[in-house]
Amino acid sequence: MSTETAHRNGVDTPTLFATLDAVRQMPEAAHFQFRAHNEWIDGTHSLTRIHDFFGVGEERAHEREFVFDADHPAVLVGRDHGPTPVEFLLHALAACLTAGIANIASARKVTLTEVRSTVRGDIDLNGILGLQDVRNGYQQVTVTFTIKGDAPEPVLREIVEQSRRRSAVYDVLTQGVPVDLRVQVA
Repeated sequence: MSTETAHRNGVDTPTLFATLDAVRQMPEAAHFQFRAHNEWIDGTHSLTRIHDFFGVGEERAHEREFVFDADHPAVLVGRDHGPTPVEFLLHALAACLTAGIANIASARKVTLTEVRSTVRGDIDLNGILGLQDVRNGYQQVTVTFTIKGDAPEPVLREIVEQSRRRSAVYDVLTQGVPVDLRVQVA
């Protein structure tokens, strides 16, 4: 198998299919736990490190540690050291859907030439500020994709739709997930 057929859209398709087969044979291998370790810096600024995780039955680590600053802009009493936490959520949704599109297109032997998205989140800060009884989080999130490739429009649209159906981040946002908040006072 040539590298051109083994890698489509930057996806190693033989490994993708081997992973699917392995998980079919050993479903417990699909159980992962991802972690983010956050530390307050000052004001609304905090730093998150992502390195370790559990997957395929054992503790693992990324090849390198990822570090992300989060803050609020000056207009929201921050110093703009990084995106706001709710902006990271938009990024997570865009990145998850885009990764799914690349994998699904590759599995379907569709070569992509462009995938772009804009994710918009509408929020009313009156809830966060405790000034009105409105939702604290986004009231509406809108994702707009531009996608081009060597397949007809209906196929490209179905690839995006399948990515939406399989997206972990989309699922968390639209279906909710229990969050267990624990506090340790030192």
